[in-house]
Amino acid sequence: MAKSGGPSKDGIAGRGLTQQTVIRVRTAKRRSAASTQWLARQLNDPYVGEAKRQGYRSRAAFKLLQLDDRFHLLRPGRRIVDLGCAPGGWTQVAVERVKPALSKTAAGQSAVIGIDILPMDAVPGATVIELDFLAPTAPDRLKALLGGSADVVLSDMAAPTTGHASTDHIRIVALAEAAFDFARAALVPGGIFLCKVFQGGAEGDLHAALKRDFTTVRHAKPPASRAESAEVYVVAMGFRGRSS
Repeated sequence: MAKSGGPSKDGIAGRGLTQQTVIRVRTAKRRSAASTQWLARQLNDPYVGEAKRQGYRSRAAFKLLQLDDRFHLLRPGRRIVDLGCAPGGWTQVAVERVKPALSKTAAGQSAVIGIDILPMDAVPGATVIELDFLAPTAPDRLKALLGGSADVVLSDMAAPTTGHASTDHIRIVALAEAAFDFARAALVPGGIFLCKVFQGGAEGDLHAALKRDFTTVRHAKPPASRAESAEVYVVAMGFRGRSS
């Protein structure tokens, strides 16, 4: 688990990270060119090293830290659902900032609930279930664990890529729409929905639905998101309520 105090602001914002010496990876007989490129990128990525140093399970933790610093999503006392939570970097950040063991609200105990189809080690302070979020039983399981409504729904889910651009885009949008449908059913009025999307952000019907159901919809690419990645995050705040 990361230190209770969290990383320094400079580290979170991507400023002041230690400049690394470039590590060159030689090709090997049993390693493809793509694998060599991936390994070189990992070894030379300052966020990978910083995640290990601070005890986070993935470099993605810094994306959520940066988004939270900007939009103030994870306040103590809030009830959080983390969709697609493995390997647990976002769940760690949520527990660190929401402090579920210490915070209570008028609605009851704060909580961090995670779900992923992949197994992962437990995160102290969070409840995590191993289940496909798209399974018919998943939404009810999450709501039962919450014991009420959520203040924030997080989704860093991404479908496995096929290499076929239009197919991959359809899968990505389908996941974002499924996450939004859950958020719309689970959030308290005034709640927040944070979701990873691609190709310039939420598009078409999804964007229109977000604008309809939330008072503010923003797009953001945190510094920890690789420049060559097409990912961007949609931050929808001020849920109007299911009656909208």
